[in-house]
Amino acid sequence: MRAKTIKIIVFVAAVVAGVALWKMNARSAAPGNEVTREIQPVIGSVQNVISSTGTVLPKNRLEVKPSVSGRVEEILVREGQGVQAGQTLAWMSSTERAALLDAARGQNEEALRYWQEVYKAIPLISPINGEVIVAKTQPGQTVTTADPVLVLSDQLIVRAQVDETDIGKIKDGQRALLHLDAYPDIMIPTRVEHIYYESKTINNVTIYEVDLLPQEVPEFFRSGMNATVDFLAQSKDNVLLIPAEAVLREKNGNSVLVKDANGQSQQRPVQLGISDDKNVEVLSGLDAYDTVIVKTKKYTLPKSNVGANPLMPIHNQRRSSQQR
Repeated sequence: MRAKTIKIIVFVAAVVAGVALWKMNARSAAPGNEVTREIQPVIGSVQNVISSTGTVLPKNRLEVKPSVSGRVEEILVREGQGVQAGQTLAWMSSTERAALLDAARGQNEEALRYWQEVYKAIPLISPINGEVIVAKTQPGQTVTTADPVLVLSDQLIVRAQVDETDIGKIKDGQRALLHLDAYPDIMIPTRVEHIYYESKTINNVTIYEVDLLPQEVPEFFRSGMNATVDFLAQSKDNVLLIPAEAVLREKNGNSVLVKDANGQSQQRPVQLGISDDKNVEVLSGLDAYDTVIVKTKKYTLPKSNVGANPLMPIHNQRRSSQQR
């Protein structure tokens, strides 16, 4: 019994030691040697972009409902078809007319034609110029005044959700580029048409909705499609640019390492402008002839015991690696 207890204690100690060694090796994946390279500022263009997500929606979604309850006799349009204001979209019969027509059909064709002329069908008229986006009602279907027979849209737009920290950078008429998840390779130019005044809370984040109007609505636009939107907050051409990783950001300000005439590096303060994900504009402190030193950290994985089992005693790991 005592020997068994000793074996258990030894095993537990080995496990604890293995886990501790594994954690030490994981922490040892610390910065290794620095990688130094020399670059020169370049003249180019930079854009400050605010990224967001959005959804394709109708600008004005209009449901065409009958004025009386009854039966749909004929649908004259289909989904995707353009319509004009005043155009007849469908014909329907009131409940009384539908009952009279059904009774006349049981008599003869002459009686049916008589009641069709005497008791006129009710037209459903388009109130706007637009496009039919929903046409699921079938002829012969019974509807009430609460049932939309057709749904129209005057124009498809993109409604973006912008974080409250960025909404102050968005202005009416501002340019933006978007691409749909379904067509990621096609960039669509748009402009901001409306910024909503009331906020919404989504996943504990306060956002404001922004309507974007495409310069030209593509044929493949469909209501409900998801989009990625890049608002062009600021854009500058012919400015001095350096990589963002070259900037040393400190409490006293921003600076860069510059190679002097003797080949030595010296720290020089700079004033920065707008930036994107890669480059930053330099307003003062550098010119195009300076040589900027960029230092980046090189991270390496631990060389010893890579992939080793932390629960296996160390001497067993060495023995198994020697056997391999």
